[in-house]
Amino acid sequence: MQNSILPIQKHKELLKLEYESQKEEFQRQTERMGIKRKVNRGVCWYPVEVGRNYYNSLNQLVVEIVQTEPNDIEHHFEYDRPVSFFHVTEEGELNYFEQTCRVSYVSDNKMVVSVPDIHTLVDLQKTEQLGIQLYFDETSFRIMFNTLDEVIKAKKNRLEDLRDLFAGLSHPQKHSLYPIRFPWLNMTQEKAVNEVLCAKDVAIVHGPPGTGKTTTLVEAIYETLRRETQVMVCAQSNTAVDWISEKLVDRGIPVLRIGNPTRVNDKMLSFTYERKFESHPDYPELWSIRKTIREIRSGNKKGIHQKISRLQERASEIEIRIKHTLFDEARVVACTLIGAANKLLVGQRFSTLFIDEAAQALEAACWVAIRRAHRVILAGDHQQLPPTVKCYEAMRQGLGRTLMERIVQNQPDVVTLLKIQYRMNEAIMRFSSEWFYKGMVESSAEVRNRSVLDFDTPMVWIDTSSEHIQQQYEEIQKENQEESVKDEDTEAQKDFVFQEQFVGENHGRINKQEAELTIKILEEYIKKIGRQRFIDERLDVGIISPYKVQTQYLRHLVKKNEFLKPLRESISINTVDGFQGQERDIILISLVRSNEEGQIGFLNDLRRMNVAMTRARMKLIIIGNAQTLSHHSFYKKLKEYIAMLSEQE
Repeated sequence: MQNSILPIQKHKELLKLEYESQKEEFQRQTERMGIKRKVNRGVCWYPVEVGRNYYNSLNQLVVEIVQTEPNDIEHHFEYDRPVSFFHVTEEGELNYFEQTCRVSYVSDNKMVVSVPDIHTLVDLQKTEQLGIQLYFDETSFRIMFNTLDEVIKAKKNRLEDLRDLFAGLSHPQKHSLYPIRFPWLNMTQEKAVNEVLCAKDVAIVHGPPGTGKTTTLVEAIYETLRRETQVMVCAQSNTAVDWISEKLVDRGIPVLRIGNPTRVNDKMLSFTYERKFESHPDYPELWSIRKTIREIRSGNKKGIHQKISRLQERASEIEIRIKHTLFDEARVVACTLIGAANKLLVGQRFSTLFIDEAAQALEAACWVAIRRAHRVILAGDHQQLPPTVKCYEAMRQGLGRTLMERIVQNQPDVVTLLKIQYRMNEAIMRFSSEWFYKGMVESSAEVRNRSVLDFDTPMVWIDTSSEHIQQQYEEIQKENQEESVKDEDTEAQKDFVFQEQFVGENHGRINKQEAELTIKILEEYIKKIGRQRFIDERLDVGIISPYKVQTQYLRHLVKKNEFLKPLRESISINTVDGFQGQERDIILISLVRSNEEGQIGFLNDLRRMNVAMTRARMKLIIIGNAQTLSHHSFYKKLKEYIAMLSEQE
């Protein structure tokens, strides 16, 4: 057996573990979790009303669904996710519809859902106490399993060549081209674009935080299109696909977006296949034919089969013609990696595939798109957020190891590291550069000394294990007794003020004392800046915590805080994953973990900490128990580094 097949087979086995784990968890939640908890988790809307129904441009029967009791809860419904309807009986039991439907469009409190047939629609319209929830999505897993089987069986074709190449069994080839100058790019960005143009098989653009990866990738795509008719651009998420697509549209490149964006905006909506399909001059004729077919069928007349057959042939002919026109006009076909399995792309081949945010995608998902391409360009940073893997055992055995990481290890010559960052103060960037990038990332001159206040230390660690900070917290409690945290075990709290707590069945962590201190620190720092200056200069703040329950409590505290009331629009609070790709002038990180055993849970995943720290442009404030965290060498070094900065000031 060839060595290149073994890692693919191993990946498939681990993917099965992930699939079984997710399916089991979904079934457990469906059976045991009440409606209120489902709604609060953003996986269910109840109650809902059925609105108007119609056939969309792709001839799917769709129906509008509206929340009758809108709320501010962030939901997880998104385009093409499967959903299941249910109604609540008088006894409070949930009866689920047999048919699975799919989300066609979704906003904050309204969605459009495609239904399989008219009978399902009728059932929905006559059902009271109706609700809708996310259904376990087997489609993505089925696509990935089928793709991996195809990669394993590949023989004497391009797929086999790429499989062997990525495993390090053959050497990547390059064209011999004279380097092109791009005066608007820095030297490493220019080198990356030239490496992409020279690559016959594969190239990787490794972009650490703030180094202009998107700018470089857009330039590489633009230059590639001067040599090729059409390319494919993919990413793991709809959001990432839309982001790169918008940048390409800004360069005047015709983009065809397959699959609606998760959050449809006017700019990208006009580039989706569905909207372009509706705008085609032949569409009114097609719509008229489809309407006639539906009317004839509903009439139940005899001897009409031949007429319907002729109309269907005419409709298919027009559909194919419109499709060919849209693909012929597009220079870039953009979709998610799983979206590359869309039936619209059957038979389509691309000379070059660009995968953005490749370090966040499962290897199986990458292969779905790679099947359609001759050569592959990957862009991302494997020192930032990894793919989402929910099964601990699958993660432990390596499911989170991406194709990009494999290629970086097996073919290091195809990697170009972007080395100049344009986001952070030098002091904030330096620790990340030394720990994650061998000290090779440097700050550009214009951001090297950027700061909010003169003579301000760019990085600060507020150590909640220190006596000084514990006294400060006790003073905050005295100032505002009604907001203080009352713990049942008051004697334990005297010795260990900032104590983490378990929350919920998923072992979430919260540290309420640390959260209160975090908000107080932010308030004091804004007072130092001057609230009016903060507003006038449009400064912005990000508060990050690795734990979702901590972010929820932080939001609650900000809403209650009168001083921060006029500044709320400038304050974002989210998990590390929620801040990926973003940046703020001031970042506060609440690390939560505080225990005598030195247990830090998934703070062990240092890539998340790299993301959190590198969101800050000018000021980074870390709040955490140094005694707990310093059991790990990374946090020990980080604390020492920040102490050194303070001494230098």
